[in-house]
Amino acid sequence: MSRTYISSTLRRTVSDRAQNCCEYCLIPEMLALATYQVDHIIAEKHGGATTPENLALSCPLCNQAKGSDIASIDPDTGDTVRLYHPRTDNWIDHFHLENSSGAILPLTAIGRVTVQLLRINRLGSLPTRQILAQAGIIKIPVKHSPNSSE
Repeated sequence: MSRTYISSTLRRTVSDRAQNCCEYCLIPEMLALATYQVDHIIAEKHGGATTPENLALSCPLCNQAKGSDIASIDPDTGDTVRLYHPRTDNWIDHFHLENSSGAILPLTAIGRVTVQLLRINRLGSLPTRQILAQAGIIKIPVKHSPNSSE
């Protein structure tokens, strides 16, 4: 839990940037039974700041599973690997959304540890994400380079 107050303006900035979807599991907030939370990507206890560059919108399930963790053990290699960072990583480099099942498949070690630790493919999320993916409603985060015209 954050020790620092997050203003309504900062929360709105984070929510708008995430298009009101969890930046980890991609489920839209409008479908949740609970308010989404502003996650410190790098927890305050690890020196993370309360700035837009270190904040992500997270559903309560992903945020609770992540806690203050910044890394985990890769199930394939046993190596310690950092978690996905929504501000600096490109989602499509680390994950693939399988439309037929709603599963988020890891493409890298970062993807593997994030999917495992956050339990992104929990049973309750798969049918929802499957329907949203097949309907074209899921918004895959896309990062543009600073020099991009988009």
